[in-house]
Amino acid sequence: MNVPTDKIRAPDAAKYLGLAESTLAKLRMGRNGPAFHKLGRAVVYDRYDLDAWLTAHRIETDEAA
Repeated sequence: MNVPTDKIRAPDAAKYLGLAESTLAKLRMGRNGPAFHKLGRAVVYDRYDLDAWLTAHRIETDEAA
């Protein structure tokens, strides 16, 4: 199946996020991960959604500590 060029397949999305594919799949099944699309049996992500999810899960530390 051809995937639109602005979409990233799940294995590449996991690499982009620095996660194991299985971790990304668990996040997806629990609806805790980035937004995704189903194209037939393929799961694909928009890079924008991956970046937004990373930003939303950012933890800032206190530099003085």
